Amino acid sequence: MAASALKDFEELISRQFKIGTKVEISSNDEGFRGSFFSGTVIRDLKKSRNKNTTSYKVLVEYDTIFRDNSGTSPLSEEINVVQLRPIPPQDITRPFNISDEVDAYYNEGWWEGVITEVLEGQRYFVFFRGTREQLEFQAKDLRLHREWVRGIWEPPAQPHGRNIQETQQQEVIIEKPNKIPTDYKYSPGELIEVSSDEDGFQGAWFAAKIVEQLDNGNYLVEYKYLRNDENTDFAREEADSQHIRPPPPHIAVDRFEVHQAVDALHKDGWWVGVVSRVLSIRKYVVYFNVTKEKLEFKHSDLRPHQDWIDDKWVIPPKVLSFTCC
Repeated sequence: MAASALKDFEELISRQFKIGTKVEISSNDEGFRGSFFSGTVIRDLKKSRNKNTTSYKVLVEYDTIFRDNSGTSPLSEEINVVQLRPIPPQDITRPFNISDEVDAYYNEGWWEGVITEVLEGQRYFVFFRGTREQLEFQAKDLRLHREWVRGIWEPPAQPHGRNIQETQQQEVIIEKPNKIPTDYKYSPGELIEVSSDEDGFQGAWFAAKIVEQLDNGNYLVEYKYLRNDENTDFAREEADSQHIRPPPPHIAVDRFEVHQAVDALHKDGWWVGVVSRVLSIRKYVVYFNVTKEKLEFKHSDLRPHQDWIDDKWVIPPKVLSFTCC
């Protein structure tokens, strides 16, 4: 980065995160991914250099996280500015719909999820991809999910008085999910996809088949492409039903768009990402939030992202629930 551009950048983030600014803080710690906690900047920007990398940090004080059990001493922490964002704009109160991307206030923070069921009395079921939990919330504890992308909120805040529900329906097309019976059970020989919680494999699904159901209710699976350590055969392992799903239904797509949620075929698995750049009619750059990588893919190695929620396939809105790109 040129010296003048670097200086402009430093001035911008200094103004954006000056002392007293209310912010939301994200975390990459295990068990906290996909959450934001409110706080206040209490010390100016600090610049540090490590080899060829420069980082910018500020000291923040959390609003709802404390050092002590009595809740009288707020936790303060030095945070990299890439983990900070302003407080999102407030929307006009409106009903949510199935497949809406939302933030749910839970355990003193805002957690990214998707509406899976609309209940009576302005109550909703919300599914959290990270933990594979589905919990019930009142409308007052939900907000439309937004991403802070290069200094702009996406989707943008709507002018006062505009019908947000109508606007969102125009901008986001949700296809009708393919329904599969509840309490779906897998049979020997059935083709499936398997996910993993291991570091380096989060956000990926690997093609496999069911070998047998075990006495503990889990399944023995055999991968289609992954080999065992001795490279003598395809790898087998035990997996529970929370990490197994049917292969998603095929959706024909002539062209992917920027910010579209996709699965990319990479290292023998399907990895969840977002299209960050269209290079040509058959070639794209995809951004992966877990690894912070941008990789180039052919059209044939991408598919529209779908979520397996409550035993049915759901097409998410155009912008997936993580910071892009």
